[in-house]
Amino acid sequence: MAELIRDTAFGHIVRLVTRNKYLQYPEEKDPNYWKQYVSHEKSGYAAYHGHTQAPEGEVDELTQAHGVRSREERKHSGTSSRTADGGYNEASGVRVDPEKGKDVYVIDWYGPDDQQNPRNWSRGKKYFVTFEICFLTFSIYIGSAIYTPGLMEVMQVFGVAQVPATLGLTLFVAGYGLGPLIWSPMSEIPQIGRLWVYIGTLFVFVMFQLPTVYSKNFGMLLAFRFLTGFFGSPALATGGATITDMYRPQKQVYGLAVWGISAVCGPVLGPLVGGFAVMAEGWTWTIWELMWLSGFCWVFLFFFLPETSSSNILHRRTRRLRKLTGDEKFTCEPDMQAAEMTPKDIVLMSLIKPITLNFTEPIVFLLNIYIALIYGLLYIWFESFPLVFSGIYGFNLGEEGLAFLGILIGTIVTAAVLFAWNYYYLEKQFDENGNVEPEKRLIPAMVGSFFVPICLFWFGWSSRESVHWMVPIVGSGFFGVAAFTLFQAVLPYLSDAYPDSVASVLAGNDLMRSAFGAGFPLFASAMFKNLGIDWASSLLAFLGIAFIPIPFALYKWGKQIRQKSKMARKDI
Repeated sequence: MAELIRDTAFGHIVRLVTRNKYLQYPEEKDPNYWKQYVSHEKSGYAAYHGHTQAPEGEVDELTQAHGVRSREERKHSGTSSRTADGGYNEASGVRVDPEKGKDVYVIDWYGPDDQQNPRNWSRGKKYFVTFEICFLTFSIYIGSAIYTPGLMEVMQVFGVAQVPATLGLTLFVAGYGLGPLIWSPMSEIPQIGRLWVYIGTLFVFVMFQLPTVYSKNFGMLLAFRFLTGFFGSPALATGGATITDMYRPQKQVYGLAVWGISAVCGPVLGPLVGGFAVMAEGWTWTIWELMWLSGFCWVFLFFFLPETSSSNILHRRTRRLRKLTGDEKFTCEPDMQAAEMTPKDIVLMSLIKPITLNFTEPIVFLLNIYIALIYGLLYIWFESFPLVFSGIYGFNLGEEGLAFLGILIGTIVTAAVLFAWNYYYLEKQFDENGNVEPEKRLIPAMVGSFFVPICLFWFGWSSRESVHWMVPIVGSGFFGVAAFTLFQAVLPYLSDAYPDSVASVLAGNDLMRSAFGAGFPLFASAMFKNLGIDWASSLLAFLGIAFIPIPFALYKWGKQIRQKSKMARKDI
């Protein structure tokens, strides 16, 4: 427990206030630990040619050198070895090249037993942190849909029509589409990491619920709905990165699937929780509930969420060793990479690259627009469900929220099937280096693509008084099948296909899908009223049919497209 708390926000503050007297790290108890943390190989490569990648071919000087640990072992055994002085790097024993070499001690994980490496954490600790990220995601994501049951009261209180009132939903979604352009790159900076991005933005999210509740006019309400979405976005943009920090490639799909369920729970349970709240206390009660939930989440994470970014953990380890030894030669790979980046590079990576990748890479564009369609359909349900279950079947607001459980049940059943498929098939496709051909990830999407038109045709043509209300709920459940399989296939595929640009690719995906999620509800109500539930749903279903070939085409030709790309991975 002490190791867990030491890396939390609370632990950082305790160490700061006590000047590192409490919750100490091993190297603070024994400064000679640097010899265990230093990477002989990477320090040697840096001394040889200035960076930590191995040179092409075998270099005798590197293979014959003895690092600081092996020199001490030889000294204790009485075997002679060359001392690291006179232009030699002490950590590796390699001569420092006067032109290209760097005399640095590269700090790294000391092996599979290094408990500060998130991928070496115990299974219980990984599960606990996964739960925390799921709780955070749910606490934020519910904020979009929990607003919708109070829509009619918002119209009455502020004297606006239905479409302007819907902006309270769509601007929240737009906010967490734009947020990742800033928060995702910031969480990758070694000096910052993920923890303080989560804690800082969630605190603002909680506090901004107060001016939302006490909005004096409609413009103030919309402004703070957008800002809360913007500051809540790290959970949605960086949560997946936190999961991958902890799990090795073969096991990441399980963690991402559980996290995906929590992401579905938010918008699905929002109308249920908000519906009963509006019936009892009015629309502002939905925002109070959101504040209480996210506030409790903030307190919980403040005390118990540890840092998971390996870049930040290594940076802080290196900084501690510099302070303990007074030697500025200590560095780590994240620090070396960050030193080479200019402010211009950061701006290009965070603001320009997500957009340019989207329109210059065919794979990214096709899959982003497909996921954006699914995301838009998710938020269209918030407009169609009131027309069906309140308008046709006479449900009240609370009962209408219960109708959304069909989507959640479909998602949970699909997750169980996806777990089995991953265990019995996908895990066996990984090589000894933990790599798998990215196109293998698309198989669930090929299945799920058919359920998009199925759920829409089913829902649209069964929503009538002569048909029991359970039938359209079952139809909507197939949307959970479609959305979950597509998300769980497409996002890992993009991460595998573009490993050097994964932050930019996923930020662009988040931006595009949030644009669709924000835009679709604005025309949905008019579309359903003018075309009817049946033909409006059919129109969307035909659109879903048009997208079915995408995963099949990429499964067959994706590798050839990657080979011609400047940004995609080509070695698998």
